[in-house]
Amino acid sequence: MNLVVLSGHLSSEPTIRELKSGSVLMTFELTTRVDDASVSVPLVWFDPPKRVSVAAGDVVSAVGTVRRRFYSAGGVTQSRTEVVVVEHLGPALTSAASRLSRNGSPEPWAAGAPTGYARRSQAARGRGSNFEEINNVDLHSLLGADADSLLNHTCAGITKDQIHHPGPDFLDRITVYTDRSPQVLRNLGALYNHGRLSGSGYVSILPVDQGIEHSAAASFAPNPIYMDPANIVELAINAGCNAVASTFGVLGAVSRRYAHRIPFIVKINHNELLTYPNKFDQVMFGSVKQAYDLGAAGVGATIYFGSEESTRQLQEVSAAFKHAHDLGMFTVLWCYTRNNAFKQNGVDYSVSADLTGQANHLGVTIEADIIKQKLPENNGGYNVLPGYGKTSPLVYDKLTTDHPIDLARWQVTNCYLGRIGLINSGGESKGAGDLAAAVRTAVINKRAGGQGLISGRKAFQRPMPEGIELLQAIQDVYLDPAITIA
Repeated sequence: MNLVVLSGHLSSEPTIRELKSGSVLMTFELTTRVDDASVSVPLVWFDPPKRVSVAAGDVVSAVGTVRRRFYSAGGVTQSRTEVVVVEHLGPALTSAASRLSRNGSPEPWAAGAPTGYARRSQAARGRGSNFEEINNVDLHSLLGADADSLLNHTCAGITKDQIHHPGPDFLDRITVYTDRSPQVLRNLGALYNHGRLSGSGYVSILPVDQGIEHSAAASFAPNPIYMDPANIVELAINAGCNAVASTFGVLGAVSRRYAHRIPFIVKINHNELLTYPNKFDQVMFGSVKQAYDLGAAGVGATIYFGSEESTRQLQEVSAAFKHAHDLGMFTVLWCYTRNNAFKQNGVDYSVSADLTGQANHLGVTIEADIIKQKLPENNGGYNVLPGYGKTSPLVYDKLTTDHPIDLARWQVTNCYLGRIGLINSGGESKGAGDLAAAVRTAVINKRAGGQGLISGRKAFQRPMPEGIELLQAIQDVYLDPAITIA
């Protein structure tokens, strides 16, 4: 639970300004004591009540949430940690705040279901990423020349009123009517109600299976601390992720330490790169029962649709997902297309909207609860391979355009119009541009109607504090109410 209670003196006069949205923003500094030392904490308060009047030197207390705000200064992306005020408790601590301070931990209402302060805290986290106050500078600078197009686009082919939107009530509105058992619903509830995005209907997942998929050296040499499974899980926890997804070995090595602290998703099959020549084949590395025994809330698997081995993979994963549901676990499908024939005239159509969309449709057919897919980069994969598959001209002439949000909307459409959540992958780390690339992907996914991002290498191939900042920047996109479904 992201919740703090502060008490101290205002060290400066508050500043108040009106934002372009019409909201009012109050900023001030509060000096408090931490470990017998004076610490100045920056606070921001959106739309404070008019009755509130505070001045420098006043002793005040406040309940709030911690956020890290990104901004551009001198062409360099920087960050600032501050507290977003939820409630002003007046000149003296209230009894609730006193109990919180005395006990050293939140009251029960702050640790459980989103009621009372917890519910207001979640609303404030959305306001805390206020578009006019932060994103006109920061988000636009990160999105660059595409900012206006990405933030203001409206989908006309498949409109937003035709899809099922993510939201706090998604499980009660959509999933509860499926054949998923109460145990599966409970574990999905644990997923959607964990971390910084808790109760929002969106998810942020840290996947670290690349030691097998891309080799341990290629994955962890940039930051060897993540050879230790504990550091992988600590990154997910400290970044406020909804879940961590990794291998039997990684999660099994630390299951008794962490399985009760963050939902585990065990990736049950992999493509290893030690076989020569390398091939595109996902094989099972363990059983669904093993995942259940180590405390997993869900299992994940990959199918390489389009590869020679895809039929066998489809049958294996379908059976595994059925077993997982029988044991009460939810299922996540890494739903990739893979065949060298998809690369035509220098264009990789394995990331085309039409092929990835059909892969998604096959994935939801075997009852994946969440589809993980690469963000589409083009369209027309069916059209470049004579005699391959079947499609319709309407897909290209009416239902989609070349706009990235329209292409991603087609992926959502193939997930039963959003009844099954689509999360896009963050992709490989390319260095300095990772933050901008991750935020761009999150904006496209959210505006298309997707349910979140699953980003690994961009986060763990850098120092842990920087990885946390990157993951939370992604989460801030989903917490920002100004970034809407197109």
